[in-house]
Amino acid sequence: MIEQPKQATAHTQLHNRSAANRDFDPADVERVRKGFIAKRENGLITDEKDRFVVNSDNYEFLRDGRECPETVNPQLWRHATLNAHHGLFKVADDVWQVRGYDISNITFIRGTNGWVVIDPLTSEHTARAALELMDEHVEKLPTTVVIFTHSHADHFGGVLGVTTKADVDAGRCQIVAPIGFLHETVGENVIAGPAMGRRATYQFGPMLPPGPTGHVDCGLGTGVPIGPPGLLAPTTDITFTGEELVLDGVRVIFQLTPETEAPAEMNFFFPDHGWLCMAENCSQTMHNLVPIRGALVRNALNWSKYINESIELFADKTSVLFTSHNWPVWGTIDVREFLILQRDLYKWMHDQTMRHANHGMTAVEIADMLKLPEEFLAHEHTRGFYGDLVHNVKAVYQRYLSWYDGNPANLNKLPPTETGKRYVELAGGMDSLLASARKSFDAGDYRWVAEVVNHAVFADPTNTDARNLQADVLEQLGYQAESSTFRNAYLMGAQELRKGPPPRTASHVRARSLIRAMTIEQVFDVLSVRVMSEKIGGFSHCVNWTFTDMAGTPDHQWVLGLSNRTMYYIQGRHDADAAATITITRELLLEIIAQVTTFMDELTAGTVTIDGDAAALLNIFGNLDTFATGFAIVEP
Repeated sequence: MIEQPKQATAHTQLHNRSAANRDFDPADVERVRKGFIAKRENGLITDEKDRFVVNSDNYEFLRDGRECPETVNPQLWRHATLNAHHGLFKVADDVWQVRGYDISNITFIRGTNGWVVIDPLTSEHTARAALELMDEHVEKLPTTVVIFTHSHADHFGGVLGVTTKADVDAGRCQIVAPIGFLHETVGENVIAGPAMGRRATYQFGPMLPPGPTGHVDCGLGTGVPIGPPGLLAPTTDITFTGEELVLDGVRVIFQLTPETEAPAEMNFFFPDHGWLCMAENCSQTMHNLVPIRGALVRNALNWSKYINESIELFADKTSVLFTSHNWPVWGTIDVREFLILQRDLYKWMHDQTMRHANHGMTAVEIADMLKLPEEFLAHEHTRGFYGDLVHNVKAVYQRYLSWYDGNPANLNKLPPTETGKRYVELAGGMDSLLASARKSFDAGDYRWVAEVVNHAVFADPTNTDARNLQADVLEQLGYQAESSTFRNAYLMGAQELRKGPPPRTASHVRARSLIRAMTIEQVFDVLSVRVMSEKIGGFSHCVNWTFTDMAGTPDHQWVLGLSNRTMYYIQGRHDADAAATITITRELLLEIIAQVTTFMDELTAGTVTIDGDAAALLNIFGNLDTFATGFAIVEP
């Protein structure tokens, strides 16, 4: 029998009661409600095949006025109830936002001939639902401009819900993005895509049932819609801070902020109106310096400097500040205070981590020791509802000093299964270890129990008592967590210990529009990660590639080869000693990578030709690994 979620223990109840002893700023409630016009009567949004995308009605438990349940940290509960406000909101004259149907916000600005749309959400279905609210309650206009603030999918993935490729190709809709957007969009997550996607289920908790013992929030918004993102390439790149454009009659001044929250990101100001968009460089929560799903570590120092630059450039002229998540801030005084606190938060985490690192402390020691000072705890937007100080400290440390803490004992540690077996033996056997762990559980020493019983699970993942005890302790840690991502991760771990991980299935590419935006180099980068080194010993040859639709560019000709069990590639030429030459279009290669078709089918159809030894191509493409979803995380 599968164990069900438990209630909060006395220790968790005490922890959460102590966390409730803090006054909330009532202005946040006013801000989140300000300008409300209307909401969708039916919170369920589906795709064209009537498949589930998102349902805001599942979170009515956050809106019914109940007291914070014992199974949720009161600070997180308060934040979740603010995020749960959904619908169409008027931000200022000629500015509207739709919030609460996606993890991100979509913003509409009235232009001369249509809508200037900022960040069209994750899914075309949520974006279209937002546009329908605008059609019904404001005005039905075409989309003339789309602005992507940065290179994360929840800010461009719904673009096909507000415009079409035909309109963009015909010049009826302009797409504006920071320089490097397209490269970073398809590059940041592609190499580690399968692993990152699996880990993201722990960060966002989409498989947790909504409710007080399950999914409550994602920090930046209530939840993430289900479905692949779309993408249309930008038609206009922003290349420098201070660049000014008139977009459908609306004047905009841009500020580039690379390597902050995203590798390619920008803030921008509307000088004729006093509106400031801070993209995702500011939110109503502490952000991640590296997300727990994984990503490149962000530059906390530069992040702080760019917010300071925003203060210098725009703060004194700003009447309303809005962001890609959460709710706006109105009034020049409040805007300046908000920006100063955000600036100082990221600088404080950077400086204090490195101060203690330079005293010889390790990342784990610093994360356990550092506590947010009262200056930040006193405000909603500088608390860790999405990012968490514990994880952010480790991110700063990693950026400068790597994962290694300097102790040689940690240079080449045993893997978890082997370590687990030896800890169980050291404890006097499984029964003895679990008996000791239960005493610690009863005493509320949950972090220690999680560490000890993790060894037991990895030593013997079939031991039901170990699995259930580890699930129980992760659950209590989740109930206590102020960070939504920590809560989701703990509760996902508990759920999978009780029910097992999801079935392992072939990892098919769903976001085909992202694949189709990849460069040839990025395609070969992805293929290289799939090379099964153990199967290609002794192979050393190369093949030439000619991409007939890339004539006149450096991508027209490539060399792809195997050397020392490794794939290499060279742009811009052919090798006279190549075993074969493949002639194909870039578009067709991307269709093959996206699993729309196969090499064999296209060879048969005559759309791909091979001149030379076809076996050389087979040696390369016949020894590529395949990845599966659903790999285990909290067990071997």
